Amino acid sequence: MDSESATLYDALGGEITVKKLVEAFYPRVIKDPDLSPLFQNGIDEIKRKQFMFLTQFLGGAPLYSDEFGHPQMRYRHLPFEITPIRAKAWLKCMSEAMNEIGLVGPAKDYFYERLTQVAAHMVNTSEEQ
Repeated sequence: MDSESATLYDALGGEITVKKLVEAFYPRVIKDPDLSPLFQNGIDEIKRKQFMFLTQFLGGAPLYSDEFGHPQMRYRHLPFEITPIRAKAWLKCMSEAMNEIGLVGPAKDYFYERLTQVAAHMVNTSEEQ
């Protein structure tokens, strides 16, 4: 982040960037053979929630908490089998989406590092089932 950006949200470009990222991310998710089974009921509401969560996660307005309460992302994802392979696939889709929309620099790198931590935290199922 530079000294003029108050938050990571601002450093990355705010609402416009988060919307672009969500729009670039979900087509990849739907095409990914490891992730697509998790999204059988459509993605419109999931995209809306992702936009709200990422806005808040990056230091923007607390959109997600205002509507749904504390994010508790691990708890909210417990009904879904999040394996290490799925976490890696999710990160790959996010990295590709970041590249597509032209995110570069230290703010992007820091954001991606934080997402790798989130992805690791979300794993709730081993590969052997």
